[in-house]
Amino acid sequence: MTSSTTELTTTTSAATLYEDLAEISSALYKKALTDLPPDVRGAVSAAQNRESGLARRRLDVMVNAIGTSDRTGIIVCQDTGICVFFVRIGTEFAVNGARLIAALRDGIARATVRYSLRSSIVHPLTRENDQSNTGRGVPVVHVDFVDGADDLDILLLPKGSGSENMSFLKMLTPADGQAGIKKFVLDSVVAAGPKPCPPTVVGVGLGGTADECAALAKRATLRPIGEPHPEPEIAELEAGLLEAINQLGVGPQGLGGATTSFAVHAEYAYTHISMNPVAVNIQCWRGERARATIHADGRVEYGY
Repeated sequence: MTSSTTELTTTTSAATLYEDLAEISSALYKKALTDLPPDVRGAVSAAQNRESGLARRRLDVMVNAIGTSDRTGIIVCQDTGICVFFVRIGTEFAVNGARLIAALRDGIARATVRYSLRSSIVHPLTRENDQSNTGRGVPVVHVDFVDGADDLDILLLPKGSGSENMSFLKMLTPADGQAGIKKFVLDSVVAAGPKPCPPTVVGVGLGGTADECAALAKRATLRPIGEPHPEPEIAELEAGLLEAINQLGVGPQGLGGATTSFAVHAEYAYTHISMNPVAVNIQCWRGERARATIHADGRVEYGY
């Protein structure tokens, strides 16, 4: 398998920045749904080579879905997800934050019409759907600032409901220790079973507050497969959890096998002395994500 689009380069200008951002957002939505990242493609291919029986047949279907999307531009899965942006703004990059978020939202609505995407976003009580894949609070936009940087980095995750429904949070106590963390993660994966469309990437959030911990778990799923956490203690936790998860035998699409998850990724924040929050956010086998970086000279690079 090869990626159909690895990187595109365009340009923008200060005069047209917010219109360009809307178009970039639209392009990112289509790219994320049709062009899986190289690390995901590699993980699917490696699992296909080591599995047999029903597990191998399910992975064959996944490979065929990727190939069909590459040839036709059809989305890999019918679930267009709920859009979540992770934005990093360099302090030397001039941008109006409110207009930025409005442009990202506009781009998702444009892409929904332009590419005939299923609209999955509804009011939580009335279930009203305005057919734009947007609504109050959607897309979700997380913003970080990078001191001294002069670019704007936009990473889009269109999160499918099958995997997002399999999200878990538990406010452990310090006495639970690492054993409690590991047990909770494994229990969460067992409870999820086949529902998040395994093989998965299991994101683990550690520390912070309840809301920050959940966001850390989702952010963790975005790290490329095969890239361990830079801190040895966290990387060791990730490796141990991955080994344990793949001994559960859930396998691709829950039909058994050696590959229940491609990776476990953890991110953490410091927390209160009397708290030990842990969150699990699971990403389905597709690992959809797309990135655009806007440089100070107007150059726009697309990637993952």
